[in-house]
Amino acid sequence: MPKVRRCRHPNCHTIVEQPDHYCQLHHEYEAEYLASRERWARSHDKQYTHHYNTVTRNRTNDKRMQYNFYRTKQWSRLRQIVLERDHYLCAYCQVQGKLTPAKTVDHIVPIEFSPNDKANVANLAIICGRCHRFKTDWEQSYYGTGQGNRMQPVGAIRDIQAVAVLMNGVKHDER
Repeated sequence: MPKVRRCRHPNCHTIVEQPDHYCQLHHEYEAEYLASRERWARSHDKQYTHHYNTVTRNRTNDKRMQYNFYRTKQWSRLRQIVLERDHYLCAYCQVQGKLTPAKTVDHIVPIEFSPNDKANVANLAIICGRCHRFKTDWEQSYYGTGQGNRMQPVGAIRDIQAVAVLMNGVKHDER
């Protein structure tokens, strides 16, 4: 039996055999779709990855060392300790009374702002993807972290509840 899939055209539920992506009724979109996939593949080739790694991710020696820290056994052990300690639940959602499963371990005070706390278990918490986006936005405005920003002369906030309130304030004000 041949492999099949649904037609990619919106609201069309016709089944087509692979490698086709569109049914006979919408077959004129096939060439355009394949061309767009090819354009995307070309833009995400080795050169794109190389540019991202050398210009964005490893833009300075500090950023390179920070990225390399996440590839060490020490980080793997710390991450596992925190995941088990917090039962794979987002600490920032828990402050708001929600239970959200998560697997990302985040520094409460970012490494860029406080490099000495990068291996401190008390500075680590589990965070879900949604909270991580909001927290990153808040960190960039409060601490001045991120590419193109300048570090701010502010005090470190180590309390998850305070960070959750502040990052949700930024979320509601800016979005």
